[in-house]
Amino acid sequence: MKIISSKVFPGKNIYSYKKCIRLDLDLEGYSEIPSKEIDGFNQNLVSILPELTKHRCGIDEDRGFIKRLTEGTYLAHVSEHVIIALHNMIGVEIKYGKAREISGDHYYVIYQYEYMNTGLETGKMAINLINSLINKEPLDLDMCLTKLIEILRDEQLGLSTIAICDEAKKRGIPILRIGEESIFQLGYGKHSKTIQATLGSDTREIAVGIAQDKLLTKELLDLHCIPVARGMKVGSKIKAILGAEDIGYPVVLKPQFGNQGKGVIANIKDQIELSDAYDHLIKDYSDIMIEKHLTGSDYRVCIVYGDVVAVSERIPPFITGDGISSIENLILQTNGDIRRGEGHEKELTKIKIDETLIAYLRQKNYSLKSILPQDETLNLKDNANLSTGGFSIDYTESICSENIEYCKRSASAIGLDICGIDLLCQDISKPLNEGGAIIEINAAPGIRMHHNPYSGTKRNVAGHIVDKLFKDGYEKTPLVAITGTNGKTTTTRLIAHILAIAGYTVGMTTTDGIYIDGKCIFKGDTTGPKSALAVLMNKDIDAAVLETARGGIIRGGLAYDVADVGVITNITRDHLGIDEVETMEDLAKVKALVGEAVKEDGYVVINGDDKVSISVLNRFKSNLIIFSNNKVNEVLQANMRNGGYGVYIDEGDLIIQKGFKSETLIDVNNIGITLKGILKYNIENAMAACATAIGLGIDSNIIRQGLMSFYCNQNPGRFNMYFVNNKRVILDYGHNKDGYNCVLDGLKHIQHHKLIGVIGVPGDRSDIDIFEVGRCAGNNFDYIFIKEDAEKRGRAKGEVADLLEKGVLTSKFNSMNIRKISEETEAFKAALDLAEPEDIVIVFFEQSEPLVEIMRRKLDEVKFQALSAK
Repeated sequence: MKIISSKVFPGKNIYSYKKCIRLDLDLEGYSEIPSKEIDGFNQNLVSILPELTKHRCGIDEDRGFIKRLTEGTYLAHVSEHVIIALHNMIGVEIKYGKAREISGDHYYVIYQYEYMNTGLETGKMAINLINSLINKEPLDLDMCLTKLIEILRDEQLGLSTIAICDEAKKRGIPILRIGEESIFQLGYGKHSKTIQATLGSDTREIAVGIAQDKLLTKELLDLHCIPVARGMKVGSKIKAILGAEDIGYPVVLKPQFGNQGKGVIANIKDQIELSDAYDHLIKDYSDIMIEKHLTGSDYRVCIVYGDVVAVSERIPPFITGDGISSIENLILQTNGDIRRGEGHEKELTKIKIDETLIAYLRQKNYSLKSILPQDETLNLKDNANLSTGGFSIDYTESICSENIEYCKRSASAIGLDICGIDLLCQDISKPLNEGGAIIEINAAPGIRMHHNPYSGTKRNVAGHIVDKLFKDGYEKTPLVAITGTNGKTTTTRLIAHILAIAGYTVGMTTTDGIYIDGKCIFKGDTTGPKSALAVLMNKDIDAAVLETARGGIIRGGLAYDVADVGVITNITRDHLGIDEVETMEDLAKVKALVGEAVKEDGYVVINGDDKVSISVLNRFKSNLIIFSNNKVNEVLQANMRNGGYGVYIDEGDLIIQKGFKSETLIDVNNIGITLKGILKYNIENAMAACATAIGLGIDSNIIRQGLMSFYCNQNPGRFNMYFVNNKRVILDYGHNKDGYNCVLDGLKHIQHHKLIGVIGVPGDRSDIDIFEVGRCAGNNFDYIFIKEDAEKRGRAKGEVADLLEKGVLTSKFNSMNIRKISEETEAFKAALDLAEPEDIVIVFFEQSEPLVEIMRRKLDEVKFQALSAK
């Protein structure tokens, strides 16, 4: 079999609330062949992947997957389990997966992932493994797993980053990853903070630069009367020898610019050792410094915004002899501790056997093959960095007040908000000036030693960092997501308008662009997750209103974890037969995700008059706000009886009710976008926006003001009305039968002579949906111009126009009054030429700007005026 395509869902999606990858597979003739009928397949698969014996599978019993294999299962299902098993074998704990048939040999497999590149490669490897078993071709599983582990290490997050993100989540602060590095945004918009490991938004670059220069750090601390080890920079071996004679042996040689203890050679006792150490170091470092070797214990003090929050003694990696094992075997035994991993993946790091270690052993008159005597302890490093295999013991309660003061002053002298201070002394409870010194100051200090000490109390440094980043408390950014078939753009814009009046700087995504504080920063259909991220990461906004379309949900999932309010305007027949959405039930499930991804104490706004929307109510766990044109709507009344909110129309007034307490908000004729009550569908949109504002806690006076002051001409592409030489022109983005009906219903209440329609439908609709739009047009217009969108969306030229024409003619429309003009602007010009004073030309457009420009050009001929509709 082979992989046709892959798709990554980094957030909640229609398959799972977990991050997922979808692989589309071609089983190449094996869709009807169960695993038990493939010669040797089951036995060889379990032999090479014994991990599969742990899988309980859908039957949820021990060895459940093995039972399914024995009975005979199919390759797509096998792929799912192999992918999960490979993840688990490299230490990535995932559990979720499923396989589904699309048609024939075409299947898809969905599986959870933790790291994207690792997840994608694991999918490829699983398919290769299965193919190798079917074709009886050798496959080196160890080599495959080694490759996976390498990919995983390249993208795996450090424990410090994970700890900070976890602490943010505990405080209800949303997390967004920026790129593929360990950079994260905590929170949305202007109230957000950015971290990279333990570097934060307030960390100053110049302070980081100073800390990276060990010599400059030493000089600064010395100027601030803080005890430091005496030292200097040396540009040659001779200067190193002279420096050592001046300082006095023993000495330490180390890079001026280094980290994690790399290159540090300590306790150099004489000129010969110094000469060898210099020759070794100069191979990798050009800037070398020498300083006095101090004896004592190695401590790391963690400072967060001027406070000492954790202190650890760091112990160099060591082994203890048994009189039998070689030093190499003793190291391997030590590395077998389950707490040790590669790099920063676990609380302890494996001891690396490399040239540096071999040289160190040689210095001690040992080799890797040496047998260490019984009970003899041998340090394997002079430095105690966790990254080189050391471990830590908590001493936070032991540090004396004098040393706390030294550390605070040191952090202040360098200018670091978060730092790790390395000091050497005999006893951390005694002042440093009694024989100790500060050795280094580290920006972006690792905090795993404090969170998971080898012994002693665990210290929640990450919690301190998050609390200090948000020292005034986290001010949340309201997030609203709107979906539905019709009305979602208008509802989105109206919600944003109300929030702007309430004083928010709103970021908004719509079908025509991304808007920040009312200004369009990008034009186009921006209703997918990438556009949502553009808003949520914008540092100017403090409220987000996201139009969230079906296509974006299916193809990319959601960009956020949970919203404060999720809105479903309605769910009607649209886009069926596309993206594997075949039925209204399928479509409802897609739209429902917006309501499912709402905070427990948030609100889902639902149209109580829409049967399909009501059908998904059981999927929601949050509070409900039901809106309805009918005061006695059963769902509305039930929600209010349970103490919930309802928004409804009663005798021409929009009413807000919670429980049994009601408030008359506004006469619907005073709602700007209803054209004095004419546009009935905009009453529904106004109720949805009102309900959303209630869910956000907006004052009713502000909601009223917002509803009154938002007009059709502030809502581009939605019933925008113009006068051209006493001919009324209406531009609307209606693109399905329900959208057409809503607009045409409004036109019945506007006096006119002839009604001339310029009609078209996007190509990504089913034949029957396009046909029905044509029939609707034929039942309502006097003259019809059929045009096509420039973007055919998979249709042949003329195909959509022909379907529309057939639909028109089934309504017994006079064929003499139909013209097909494929280009939208030319069709509009022809309609304008046909129209006479008091006629209405309605254009269901693809692009409004060229049509507006056509009308503007007539300024030289006629008076042109946009209707205010106030």
